[in-house]
Amino acid sequence: MDTVTDPSTAARFERYDCSDGCPVEAALEQISGKWKGLAVYHLMDETVRFNELMRRLGTVTQRSLTKQLRELEADGIVNREVFAVVPPRVEYSLTPKGQALRTAILALGDWGKDHPRPDRTQPTSSAE
Repeated sequence: MDTVTDPSTAARFERYDCSDGCPVEAALEQISGKWKGLAVYHLMDETVRFNELMRRLGTVTQRSLTKQLRELEADGIVNREVFAVVPPRVEYSLTPKGQALRTAILALGDWGKDHPRPDRTQPTSSAE
């Protein structure tokens, strides 16, 4: 299916409000999704087969990963290569546009180390 005319992806980028945050909105829309950032991270240095990517991501379902990889491919961030062998082999790599995310992904990793997510199992104390 032609990703340019695919209605499920076309509506995602029709229009932004062009406020000061417009470029941030456009960038986040392309990489938002529970597994997209991690997929990009694991593809930064090497080409990875689909099942290996699933193993690296842990709890992702095949359906969810497939959907998010297709969106990344439609946005020109990921390259998908299918090999006509039995059993079929599919490999993913980053396009030059995807490689341009390297600095941002590594910066997000650094930010995550410096600002770990609070433990949400503990009750929070409220200021009274």
